[in-house]
Amino acid sequence: MISEMFGHVLRALRLPGRRYEFRCVAPSQIVVDQDVNDPEKGPVVSSPVTNTYRMVEKPRRMDRWLDKVVELSGSQIVYFGILAALFAWAFLGIKFGQAQTYKIVISDAQAIINMIFDAFLMRQQLNAYNNHVTIAACLRSRARSQRRMLQLLLDNGQLVPNEAVEVERLDGETFSSDLPKENWLGRISTAISVILGHIVTVFGFCGCIVIWLAFGPYCHWSNNWQLYINSATSALMVFMLAFIANIRERHNKYMNKCLDEIWNIDTALECRLRAVTGDTIENEPVVIPPPKQTKIQRAIDYYADLVGTLAGIVILSWVIIVWIAVGPAFHFNSNWWLLIGTYAGLVGLNDGFVLRNVSTNLSDYADLQFHQVAADDLEMFNIVGISNSKEGEDQSNPGIAYRLSTSVGAVCAHEWMVVSGVILIIGLVIGASAMRWSLTGQLLCNVPPSIIESFFTMILLTGHNIDEEKRRKHFAAFYNRRHTLISVLERVTTTKTIITTNVVEEDIKDEE
Repeated sequence: MISEMFGHVLRALRLPGRRYEFRCVAPSQIVVDQDVNDPEKGPVVSSPVTNTYRMVEKPRRMDRWLDKVVELSGSQIVYFGILAALFAWAFLGIKFGQAQTYKIVISDAQAIINMIFDAFLMRQQLNAYNNHVTIAACLRSRARSQRRMLQLLLDNGQLVPNEAVEVERLDGETFSSDLPKENWLGRISTAISVILGHIVTVFGFCGCIVIWLAFGPYCHWSNNWQLYINSATSALMVFMLAFIANIRERHNKYMNKCLDEIWNIDTALECRLRAVTGDTIENEPVVIPPPKQTKIQRAIDYYADLVGTLAGIVILSWVIIVWIAVGPAFHFNSNWWLLIGTYAGLVGLNDGFVLRNVSTNLSDYADLQFHQVAADDLEMFNIVGISNSKEGEDQSNPGIAYRLSTSVGAVCAHEWMVVSGVILIIGLVIGASAMRWSLTGQLLCNVPPSIIESFFTMILLTGHNIDEEKRRKHFAAFYNRRHTLISVLERVTTTKTIITTNVVEEDIKDEE
């Protein structure tokens, strides 16, 4: 009995960090013969046509509740609330700017907010990965059926490849010629995101740090000199974390609108193919294997999963309770204020490395799946005889800023960079211990982590901008290619009635 219970505990402890396979089946649009007794009767659909994308609902209520909290963290209310708090802190500096407590408060607030937002951002990344891989699997599931039916049309002589080389796009009455555009507020937010995450801005931040270091001898390397940059980077990081949460949520909502259009035209393409071929074979499931993980990467993902769940918040809550409890022993002095900032700053430093690493790995794997969708699309183009193998894709060459951004991002996202971050944290703890955790010793565990984490937060936004640009190009290409394929089918007569089967979309995960 005890050994069995111990085995369950061990299996539960092994679950975090594990990546699972995805199994998805797109909803099938089955056709039947037209009613010859009433040829003018419209198509009879067995259930409402599923022409909009629906994310798979998580089975556990706690997961759904956490996702709602994460969505709220990226809302306009939270974002502008944090901006208002930062402005209030800045104006209070007119009167209290010289007080050490004033400078330390923003550091503590940043450290706590940082840990909370790290958990939310990590969960955002994991949710986005699950969503994108599911999308790719569903599109590939339907593409297999579409490819089979196009080949059937070709074999039956209903479609001649040479006639399909020059294809005119639809006039837009049935489908829009392009994906929907962002609203004006979305475009402004995206522009700000591009500016803040631009590699020039990142280098500008590094230049500011160099200038601050140059003033070190003039300020005699004092505690106040350290608190100046600590306050500045803390305020910057609070703003950046809130902005990243907001822009990700905004972009997710926009991309869901684009997915609705893609899902709509993809469903229509399947309907028309089934109508002209009489094909009644349901869409096949597509299984996407999990990404490969090294031992180091598995350890990183293990930590990331803990941060992205309630575990990180629970640990933080207990730390805050203990910190408040020891307040009287420290007489609530500056050392007591720095204590929570020291802990959260070191943990936040590690989170910064992990966030960038996990973001890159998950985005790259999702991008790989989108390339697989593109390969399936191009196979359909080859069947119908469309020679332009890059239909709908942006073939512009990336500039030097883009290449530099991706190079810097790749270095910062490497798993050994995370390991070096852990070594740095150990070194800082040893240094502070040698100083007996004095004010200077605690600042040692506050200032360097704050500077490094600010840099990694900016790189995280840089990576988001690059990934977002890739996704928009993929989605635009998916839509354009399906638009072209429907144009090809316009000349084929429909003689069937459409029946839609129920949606079968599964995300199979081992819930041991």
